[in-house]
Amino acid sequence: MPATPAWPPKSAPRLFLDDELSEGRTFALDGNRAHYLGKVMRVSEGDIVILCDDITGEWAARVGQVDKRRVDVTVAERLRPREEVPDLWLCPALLKKDRFDLVLEKATELGVSAIHPVVTRRCVADKLNPERARTIVTEAAEQCARTALPKLADPVRLDALLATWPPDRALFFADEEGGSAAASQFAAHGGPAAILTGPEGGFDDAERDKIRALPQAVPITLGPRILRGETAAQAAVAVWMAAAGDWATDR
Repeated sequence: MPATPAWPPKSAPRLFLDDELSEGRTFALDGNRAHYLGKVMRVSEGDIVILCDDITGEWAARVGQVDKRRVDVTVAERLRPREEVPDLWLCPALLKKDRFDLVLEKATELGVSAIHPVVTRRCVADKLNPERARTIVTEAAEQCARTALPKLADPVRLDALLATWPPDRALFFADEEGGSAAASQFAAHGGPAAILTGPEGGFDDAERDKIRALPQAVPITLGPRILRGETAAQAAVAVWMAAAGDWATDR
């Protein structure tokens, strides 16, 4: 007797849509989405695709008509609600474009709830293309099967970030000049949290003093080696997820 096929198929393509999903709604997908489904994934009528909307969760949808520039899909059933992600912000200093692209992608895959880019004195970049950044974050969420997109804030100067910092959120400051062990500090703190990482040249002395003067700031070390900005961001988030986030087995 043949085995029952998996539902939904594990190979089903995944896409985020801007519209709220509900059973029976039909969408005509065009542009890059139609190209991805029709030309890359080669879907045909009757196939299943997975849709998410960052509101209601994850849905199975059935493919209808497939044209060169358009693919119709009809929502069939909800598979799971929008996930609850750990309350962790990543506040990375802006880096060169390709390196910051990596930060956006991996922070999304690792499960942060929000990304707040920061401009410091030694940043080589002070702007971020919001459309490009949103595309990177969305594609990363699709790849790793997230049902909730991280919030993506506009870049702000470090002084402005510190001046408006929430009183109930710890700011773990990855200080290359030293601090407490990251894992133990993460595990000891149970409330809302954020991680601040620096640019290619690091923070200058004046910035370091301002950060440390913030009552919510907790200086941490990420080990004995000096890490690149993109490496520090990824490493810090991974350690936090293991010590205090949804990687921790006792939480």
